[in-house]
Amino acid sequence: MKKSNRYIIIFILLLANQFISHSQENKALSPRNANYTMDVKLDTDKKTIGGQLQLVWRNISPDTLTELQFHLYLNAFKNTESTFMQESGGSFRGSKAGEDELSWGYCDILDMQVKDGENLTSKIKFIQPDNDNKKDQTVIKVPLSDSILPGQTIVIDIKFKSKLPKIFARTGFAGNYFFAGQWFPKIGVYEPAGMRNARKGGWNCHQFHANSEFFADYGVYNVNITVPKDYIVGAVGQLVDEKIQGSEKTVRYKAEDVIDFSWTASQRFIELNDKWGDVKIRLLIQPEHKDMADRHFESAKIALDYFTAHVGPYPYPNLTIIDPPLSGSGSSGMEYPTLITAGDAPAWLPKGIRIVEMVTIHEFGHQYFMGILASNEFEEAWMDEGMNSYLETLIMDAAYGKNTSMFDFAGLKIGDTEMQRTGYANSNSRKIAESYRFAWEYQQGGYGMLSYNKPATFMNTLHRLVGNECMDEIMKTYYKRWKFKHPCSKDFISIVNEVVAKKHGDKFGKDMDWFFNQVLYSSNICDYKLQQIVNNKTSKPDGLFDKDGSKVMGSQIESDSLKEYESKVIVTRIGEVIMPVEVLVRFEDGQEITKTWDGADRSFEFKFLTNSKIVFAQIDPENKIQVDVDFANNSIQLEQNTNPIWKYSVKFLFWLQNIIQTVVWLA
Repeated sequence: MKKSNRYIIIFILLLANQFISHSQENKALSPRNANYTMDVKLDTDKKTIGGQLQLVWRNISPDTLTELQFHLYLNAFKNTESTFMQESGGSFRGSKAGEDELSWGYCDILDMQVKDGENLTSKIKFIQPDNDNKKDQTVIKVPLSDSILPGQTIVIDIKFKSKLPKIFARTGFAGNYFFAGQWFPKIGVYEPAGMRNARKGGWNCHQFHANSEFFADYGVYNVNITVPKDYIVGAVGQLVDEKIQGSEKTVRYKAEDVIDFSWTASQRFIELNDKWGDVKIRLLIQPEHKDMADRHFESAKIALDYFTAHVGPYPYPNLTIIDPPLSGSGSSGMEYPTLITAGDAPAWLPKGIRIVEMVTIHEFGHQYFMGILASNEFEEAWMDEGMNSYLETLIMDAAYGKNTSMFDFAGLKIGDTEMQRTGYANSNSRKIAESYRFAWEYQQGGYGMLSYNKPATFMNTLHRLVGNECMDEIMKTYYKRWKFKHPCSKDFISIVNEVVAKKHGDKFGKDMDWFFNQVLYSSNICDYKLQQIVNNKTSKPDGLFDKDGSKVMGSQIESDSLKEYESKVIVTRIGEVIMPVEVLVRFEDGQEITKTWDGADRSFEFKFLTNSKIVFAQIDPENKIQVDVDFANNSIQLEQNTNPIWKYSVKFLFWLQNIIQTVVWLA
């Protein structure tokens, strides 16, 4: 082969390799069937966003469609008669809606048409798929003259104007701080009848409710945003370009394989940057909170470390953390793809009070459950909020100590796992509904506890029952198999059954359905009680017994020199939920035995013939059964500490936990 030919071949191979590498970098991770190109402008005086978008939507279902449905979420803030305002009473996480004209918000479609086709504007009709509130205008349907066949793509051009409300619930403005969330006409998700996770076939396009978040398909977003040139902008995705023209600037962002696009703008942001591996972390923080920057960065990196090791790799190149001002606290503690809003904690907050860390870690976790897996938060909120709260407890406890991860200040210590469990166990609403229901159907309250606290608690129970290795494989398998596919509860439970059978055989039964039937699909509670310890002196026996019940012949020991007891531990099941439990028994001579019980009977006795009486017994000594609502009745010690100071200290800690739980929920 000629030398020149060899060089040509090498050059071609290098070009091919570069092309392949570039193609792999831009390889679609998701179906990308809902793609948006937008060009919008913020009017800081009128608090409006005006512009146009082009939606390229592909029908990935086997059905032929004759209409489209869209969310107009901002119309939830249009008046007091929307479903959101009726359900919330104009309050959200302790914030209230304003009453002046600027406080209201809306999303108006000015023009909608098929590209190079029919104008759809006059066909738009408001619908209310969830209730009979005809005043609600958060969902529209648009009939089409030409059907959309399976696999076919339709291109829709929309001119719209959005008015941001005064922030009290996630989105809006506070002075010259703007946060645009759920701000544009957004197409629903079409689910064919018989689809594994569809409760009914057709458009999944729910109204905006007080107790719900969002559900959308994946796509690519290319968005131009024009703002005053002295405003700093943060958004979903990556900054591609920035141009200044006179008193304005236009920034262009691109985001791939995401389900939503939100953005913020403010004159007061201080921009700080850091990295975790190849992931760029950008923090837009208020000047008065600048001293908290390291806490945001540290907790974000801790979350990235843990999720990567125990769930799966973070697929995006960046993460943006927004620190809202106090006046815009209604937008804090929220999640969007590659962008989260943190809690607006004061700079003087002691490091031992870890609300900053908890909120940052929690909101980052939504990147996985809300963003990448993208389960339906309207219908199965536990799959995002509950699973994410469970991972939050693992990360917080691992990073800051299981007894100190939430509060380690002035001698008082409380862990995050216990905070979640306390939020469930001490709630008066724990039996009013099951966790598996539509988010807005918690008619008597309890949405937060049943979507966050209870699922976090029963997931921690599952984890402790099956063990670390098994639970790691469950979460990794779930993520790997279902990322970018909208999994439902049955999909997750199927993974649990598969992995538990692989790791433990039939130790827990033929599958784990029994577990989820009790903790997810029912409102039953778990409560085991150590009822009684009984020590009776026996008559002189022919022989003695070891603590495990095996007989020791009298010729082997001098029975007259030992005391013998016929003892028993009585345990009862007060709640309806049945769990396998362990019972620790301690004898006067210091020896211990752990017995297992299937937990099914209402009452059960463990009997012992021993030479030492029982002085202590405890149900579930390792606290595996986190869903047990009353740990206080799990043990009996015959020689108890009667110090009154201890009694009052326990009561004080109980009330402190409840106060902090309330603060965390409001955050």
